[in-house]
Amino acid sequence: MERSPGEGPSPSPMDQPSAPSDPTDQPPAAHAKPDPGSGGQPAGPGAAGEALAVLTSFGRRLLVLIPVYLAGAVGLSVGFVLFGLALYLGWRRVRDEKERSLRAARQLLDDEEQLTAKTLYMSHRELPAWVSFPDVEKAEWLNKIVAQVWPFLGRYMEKLLAETVAPAVRGSNPHLQTFTFTRVELGEKPLRIIGVKVHPGQRKEQILLDLNISYVGDVQIDVEVKKYFCKAGVKGMQLHGVLRVILEPLIGDLPFVGAVSMFFIRRPTLDINWTGMTNLLDIPGLSSLSDTMIMDSIAAFLVLPNRLLVPLVPDLQDVAQLRSPLPRGIIRIHLLAARGLSSKDKYVKGLIEGKSDPYALVRLGTQTFCSRVIDEELNPQWGETYEVMVHEVPGQEIEVEVFDKDPDKDDFLGGQGQVHLRLEWLSLLSDAEKLEQVLQWNRGVSSRPEPPSAAILVVYLDRAQDLPMVTSELYPPQLKKGNKEPNPMVQLSIQDVTQESKAVYSTNCPVWEEAFRFFLQDPQSQELDVQVKDDSRALTLGALTLPLARLLTAPELILDQWFQLSSSGPNSRLYMKLVMRILYLDSSEICFPTVPGCPGAWDVDSENPQRGSSVDAPPRPCHTTPDSQFGTEHVLRIHVLEAQDLIAKDRFLGGLVKGKSDPYVKLKLAGRSFRSHVVREDLNPRWNEVFEVIVTSVPGQELEVEVFDKDLDKDDFLGRCKVRLTTVLNSGFLDEWLTLEDVPSGRLHLRLERLTPRPTAAELEEVLQVNSLIQTQKSAELAAALLSIYMERAEDLPLRKGTKHPSPYATLTVGDSSHKTKTISQTSAPVWDESASFLIRKPHTESLELQVRGEGTGVLGSLSLPLSELLVADQLCLDRWFTLSSGQGQVLLRAQLGILVSQHSGVEAHSHSYSHSSSSLSEEPELSGGPPHITSSAPELRQRLTHVDSPLEAPAGPLGQVKLTLWYYSEERKLVSIVHGCRSLRQNGRDPPDPYVSLLLLPDKNRGTKRRTSQKKRTLSPEFNERFEWELPLDEAQRRKLDVSVKSNSSFMSRERELLGKVRGQDGRAEVRAGSCWHQGHSPCEEGSTPRDPLEVTLSPLQWFGTSM
Repeated sequence: MERSPGEGPSPSPMDQPSAPSDPTDQPPAAHAKPDPGSGGQPAGPGAAGEALAVLTSFGRRLLVLIPVYLAGAVGLSVGFVLFGLALYLGWRRVRDEKERSLRAARQLLDDEEQLTAKTLYMSHRELPAWVSFPDVEKAEWLNKIVAQVWPFLGRYMEKLLAETVAPAVRGSNPHLQTFTFTRVELGEKPLRIIGVKVHPGQRKEQILLDLNISYVGDVQIDVEVKKYFCKAGVKGMQLHGVLRVILEPLIGDLPFVGAVSMFFIRRPTLDINWTGMTNLLDIPGLSSLSDTMIMDSIAAFLVLPNRLLVPLVPDLQDVAQLRSPLPRGIIRIHLLAARGLSSKDKYVKGLIEGKSDPYALVRLGTQTFCSRVIDEELNPQWGETYEVMVHEVPGQEIEVEVFDKDPDKDDFLGGQGQVHLRLEWLSLLSDAEKLEQVLQWNRGVSSRPEPPSAAILVVYLDRAQDLPMVTSELYPPQLKKGNKEPNPMVQLSIQDVTQESKAVYSTNCPVWEEAFRFFLQDPQSQELDVQVKDDSRALTLGALTLPLARLLTAPELILDQWFQLSSSGPNSRLYMKLVMRILYLDSSEICFPTVPGCPGAWDVDSENPQRGSSVDAPPRPCHTTPDSQFGTEHVLRIHVLEAQDLIAKDRFLGGLVKGKSDPYVKLKLAGRSFRSHVVREDLNPRWNEVFEVIVTSVPGQELEVEVFDKDLDKDDFLGRCKVRLTTVLNSGFLDEWLTLEDVPSGRLHLRLERLTPRPTAAELEEVLQVNSLIQTQKSAELAAALLSIYMERAEDLPLRKGTKHPSPYATLTVGDSSHKTKTISQTSAPVWDESASFLIRKPHTESLELQVRGEGTGVLGSLSLPLSELLVADQLCLDRWFTLSSGQGQVLLRAQLGILVSQHSGVEAHSHSYSHSSSSLSEEPELSGGPPHITSSAPELRQRLTHVDSPLEAPAGPLGQVKLTLWYYSEERKLVSIVHGCRSLRQNGRDPPDPYVSLLLLPDKNRGTKRRTSQKKRTLSPEFNERFEWELPLDEAQRRKLDVSVKSNSSFMSRERELLGKVRGQDGRAEVRAGSCWHQGHSPCEEGSTPRDPLEVTLSPLQWFGTSM
């Protein structure tokens, strides 16, 4: 295409400069001169528009004069006109300030990047890579997502308000039946997230985030009540605060998070621009009052202890605890005194300086306390005590503000002076063991304005059923009501403290799901009074009085049940969960007063205050404060037994010959995976392996099981199945054949058992014996206990290079398992607040190894804690400070041991041990041919054994004793023998022997039935603890006899073995009775019975012979 000579080269879009953003650089189109040749439009419409604007402005000024005219018409004085004018000017000033603030905030957000770059003299460039904010991270990517989602969130809010909120408002009051939302727009300015702070490692089953949010929006929401021609709304809003988001519980299935909890740790700042009738709220005086009321409403919904919970999975357990969890602890705040306050009172127009009338405000979240006013005092003594609940650590802060009381507006006394506080941390105990001690301490304390509390009560109000209908007969005569469903609400009272639930409209089966918290002075005498009423409070639908002493005898001070209502319907009942916790001040520095109410116990002028009683130097905790989930883990024992009808995957000769499969099993659970051994060429394999994994009660967990065929290149898939752990965790045991999915055929036999740790060592020996009996050869040694460690903090760690603080972390090791905590940057007093769990197989010999290391500096200190110390501790628990081996530094940890007792092992261990001498065994008659008469021989033998109490009392024979257990495991079709050890063996030469035990299953004398223990060097009392198995059907076991010999190597060069002794009985053999297992190696029992404690058998010199090994 040709261009005319007058045209220049047309620039490409990439070469064209962008349009300037400054309006001064490009004049508006209104100022541009019209093109004469373009045929300009007539100016008539423009003149008409200007005239209309002048008339509108004139009309507005006339409207301003109407109130003046009306005031004169009704005969009012000029003062009313002036008052109205002042009220209007004040409203306009407040309104202009809000609009100006909104405009400034919007401009700041719009030009944030340009302003930041201009301030840092880095125009058109980003911050360099070395600039970082380690505490709070920027999240611009999240802001982009929010901006993209914002219009769709507006649609959702419009639907929510129109379909949910508006009907609820219309149903709450007859005067609001025409209430409707006429306009819902979130605007174009989305919420911005200024920064994100992640608190890692607080608890393993949760993710904790702090979002610094800022919303300066052009939101517009208009409402109308058509019946009264009333319109109101909001146009513009500011909201700034720190929103905490908790993702918990973490689960092992999609979406990996069970619920999301959101709340503000502290009250956010709010500024609302009203429209319509609500413009009156911008009048001076009403403006601050309205904002305060709205903030109180928001605080009652989203400021601690209130929180918004959004479940993400169905059937989520403990929803009430997630919505309203128990406090982490209680802080007792002693507001003692202040000094050096500034003087705010002035007289004679400031010529005479007075003092102040100070009072203090103490605030923690929504909990606010106001002290009494001390008149004309710059060094006031309050001596008041308050108790507050702490829900989030870290995060919550105690705020103290001091004001001067004045008739008009109280003056803030900041910038000068000091406040004396004493803070005490009260731990929550789940048993009433120390209640009397707490009550005794509280009796000796003079506290005002309220006496000190001994406990707290948390009431989870869930639901009610079959409440009575509202009828006219139930109301007083002056109230006329028809028959209808009630609008129930609940009043809960303890003494003079009453709290109310929300009202649920038009139902006799309401669901509240609310929590209420009370401080208790004496749980032994106080009562909880519950009144279920209609929302008008004029009709009582039911009542309940519950003595709180009932909780003191409940397990863990918890009642979780239905309660029958009195003065109600026959089936009316209320479901509540009541949780009581004793408040215990655990400090070795505090002594109980010998005389209750002794003077000076709380003297604020004492010259020798307790160490750690001030804010600047808090007392060092004596014990850990783990969360409620610590120590609640279980151990899941997975027994992979066998499979049937697996598909054949092996092919030979190019697929012409069909083979079998070499199956094995893969297990996945709780982030861990296990794998069984491979069974060669078998479509009905039998693995008989046991695996153990630590699990929690988090819902949604599944055990994933897959079966594969082992091949040289790639393993073939033989099927899968899943087991939901909810059934196992609730019932404790599951034994099922599971059909394999995604394959034509095949099923798998699994046995699952939940083992709950018990804090007692009385059953440990029985557990060890049972584990040795049920353990299979192909499985690892079974766990006898679960060790839970809570690593809270350390103090006084050595400095790096003498002056620099280290960056410490800790490693916990038990056997082959270890756990590493997070690294705390540059501190000699780190706080970890982490927990770890370990499976313990031999509590008597294992130990916990702890090392505190510095990042890049090596070991700062170590600790070795033998688990045998836990076995003799109270409740198998140690909770205290431990000194590190380096001599410098201490760690505060809680070590808790729980014994794992199996209730479904098929083995019953007994507490008595029996010992057999050679004479008692030789007296057993020899049985030959046909089935033995068990009923006649067994009782006779048991009668001979009852007088023996302990193997230590059994007389040793001339050749010593061997301790073994022998039994037949009918479920596994195996003969099992456990050789525990020998003692008092005879020494024939100069050196002690090298003994071992040989077992031979007669009448066969081949290697297939022969077993032997390992050899112990130079000892007369060897310990073996080895297990041996023979796969035998029950009928064949009836015909077998077991030969037990203790031997020793004769010499280094010789293959001969020296016989140290054999078990006496039936020519030196122990007979396996028909359908029986053996008590103590010889005592037969009925089929299906279980073995008792190990047998000690005296050896006798029957014969000497050499054996080819």
